[in-house]
Amino acid sequence: MSWQVWFAFFGASWVISLSPGAGAIASMSTGLRHGFLRGYWNILGLQLALLLQIGIVAAGVGALLAGSATAFLVVKWFGVAYLAYLGVRQWRSTPTPPEPATEAPGTTAAALVLRAFLVNSSNPKAIVFMLAVLPQFLDPAAPLVPQYAVIAATMVAVDTVVMTGYTGLAARVLRLLRSPRQLQLTSRVFATLFFAAAAALATAV
Repeated sequence: MSWQVWFAFFGASWVISLSPGAGAIASMSTGLRHGFLRGYWNILGLQLALLLQIGIVAAGVGALLAGSATAFLVVKWFGVAYLAYLGVRQWRSTPTPPEPATEAPGTTAAALVLRAFLVNSSNPKAIVFMLAVLPQFLDPAAPLVPQYAVIAATMVAVDTVVMTGYTGLAARVLRLLRSPRQLQLTSRVFATLFFAAAAALATAV
């Protein structure tokens, strides 16, 4: 992969990551409820799912998913159900004061990683999108594994920076919230966003 091609892909990665989606909603929701530092477990889960999606495309399984209506629908509706489930949990969550900590009882680092992993990995549109976009930046005459490694490293680095920004923004907003009513209203805004993401995935063709 030439430097010119890499710079083009680098720019495309920023556009992809900055586009509002379920990952951004999950990052802001985690920053709101658990704070900035704990939000990195959510970001780790998102990046593990991103690596899985790139690996699926690199292995050619993405083409199978894109060509199989049944496989696509199974993954799609799992994603819809999981986003809706997160919306229900967010809506029903009990507001917690911003000091001294904002962790929900019983929420472990592993739970945050798993939740984020499922949010990102259960979106078949992302895999199909990558299947359409990534080959445009590959040189078929050169070894593909090093090229996919560069692509994966670039996307993960960019997405980590973007999701850190979303998490930090929500964590900063958290410091401005004082009353239980404000916390509950904000929590329900994020619940509505999860429902909207589920609806968008459900209606996607």
